Amino acid sequence: MIGFIVRLRSRAHFRVEVKGKAPGGTISGSGARRTRQARQRLTLLIATFAVMYVTIGARLVQYGMADPSVTGAISFNTHAMASRPDILDRNGELLATDINTVSLYAEPRKIIDANEVVEKLATVLPNLDWKDTHRRLQSGSAFQWLRRQLTPKQQSDILALGIPGIGFRPEKRRFYPGGPVASHIVGHVNIDNLGLAGMERYIDQQGYADLRSVGLTSDTRLEPVRLSIDLRVQNMVREIAAKAMIDYQAEAAGAVILDVDTGEVIAMASVPDYDPNQPSRALADGSVDKEYEKGWFNRMSNATFEMGSTFKSFTLAMGLDAEKINLNTVIDASRPIRMGGFTIRDFKGKYRPLSIPEIFQYSSNIGTADIADRVGIEGHQEFLTRLGLLSKMDTEMPGVATPTQPRTWKKINSVTISFGHGIATTPLQTAVAAAALINGGNLISPTFLPRSIEDAAAISRAVIKEKTSADMRYLYTWNGLKGSGRAAQVEGFNVGGKTGTADKVINGRYAKDINFNAFVAGFPMDDPRYVVLTIVDAPKTGVNGGRTAASTAAPMTKEIIARTAALLGTKPSFKIEGKPQMIVNY
Repeated sequence: MIGFIVRLRSRAHFRVEVKGKAPGGTISGSGARRTRQARQRLTLLIATFAVMYVTIGARLVQYGMADPSVTGAISFNTHAMASRPDILDRNGELLATDINTVSLYAEPRKIIDANEVVEKLATVLPNLDWKDTHRRLQSGSAFQWLRRQLTPKQQSDILALGIPGIGFRPEKRRFYPGGPVASHIVGHVNIDNLGLAGMERYIDQQGYADLRSVGLTSDTRLEPVRLSIDLRVQNMVREIAAKAMIDYQAEAAGAVILDVDTGEVIAMASVPDYDPNQPSRALADGSVDKEYEKGWFNRMSNATFEMGSTFKSFTLAMGLDAEKINLNTVIDASRPIRMGGFTIRDFKGKYRPLSIPEIFQYSSNIGTADIADRVGIEGHQEFLTRLGLLSKMDTEMPGVATPTQPRTWKKINSVTISFGHGIATTPLQTAVAAAALINGGNLISPTFLPRSIEDAAAISRAVIKEKTSADMRYLYTWNGLKGSGRAAQVEGFNVGGKTGTADKVINGRYAKDINFNAFVAGFPMDDPRYVVLTIVDAPKTGVNGGRTAASTAAPMTKEIIARTAALLGTKPSFKIEGKPQMIVNY
């Protein structure tokens, strides 16, 4: 008997060795062990290869039986069916949701006549790019997108054409029921449902993009995201801003309503705006409409402006808080101030000593410059920093602009900043700082998400004394009844505020005939609940032909409060029995 031992060598061939039979006709013990080990290794090797071939074969069968619309596009859009959470307003009204749609693709290798396919598709798809589509169909690749997010009718019409080599892939499309009403707050997504702007982008930044990248959002119904805005109020504010832009022949307009106790943004609009269902628009020649895309620019939080005399609110509050002045202080405003080659004058000077309420009422540049000088440069800079007016605003909204200020503060800088020139902030953070002046002195960062009074109290920061806040409520009320705020007064709601008319900065220079107007208001001033700030950019006319804030921004504020106060839960009060009334006969 001859025994065979099979040994596997590194060059993948076998060597057969012949061993002699042991005496007595049995194989030696060591030879038997080697034979068993060799058989075990060979069996393990064969089993391993068998499992590999079976696995590969099963996957090939799986791909062969699958829908080509899935297998062909897998490398092109791995998250086409990913779901986004709904976005709701504070009352549960829908602001954004996903809808099911389909997209058209082609398998160029299966296309017989590209010219015929293009001609047929052009009968259904408007603005089809013949040249680009023809190039895609003749690319010889396995997969090409032809048109994303078709309507059901388009899908039906293309199916009726019976074109071989094309198919449909299910996708998600973002839908905004309100169109442009809250476009700058909600934002929009791209063709692949990824957030590009507004709270849509915020959602991605909070971890949604990571969940999507690992495929955890495809079949999961995500919890809706509820915002702080009230859709009813938002619609009115946007409508009033759009009307003001047209009536005043302005370049732009905007407004925000802020809860002074929670920091919640109840409404915010900036016009011109855009429809997030159609963030870009093509012209007849196929080019992108750049004028339409200008509507993406949100002037309330994504842009900075010199806010003019609204800043006098902060200058007077600074002087009161530092105890450099009180409501009985009188400042000589009879003569202009000359400083470093500049002359500081009042717009409509009284040329006499003025009390602090009168400085606010007549918007005296001379008076506010004197107050800034009493506090000093370092104190002035520190106070505005404390109010958050010199740093980037902390909120959920992406793309918030950073304020600009002089690199080095000199006395002339402090003087001009005292009446709102030489420093630029966003309108939203100006409203936030104004809220701190009248809510008892607490600075609360703005939010576009619901926030309770308790949560707000936990993050608020006292920035001025309660007495200073009480004095500022007095001054706002005074100006609302006697000064430029009269144009915003709504009977029964005790509106107080301050106008700001600034020469607009164009190419680094002040344009004498172009204004940026603003009005910041609080109501009801006996117990403030809301701040309203309105802006009108470069108006050509206003109420009674004026171009100042009193003729443009203030009337906007009046209409906003008159139309929204009831929805905001504020009741009119014509006389409060047993409660002292503010006396304004100074």
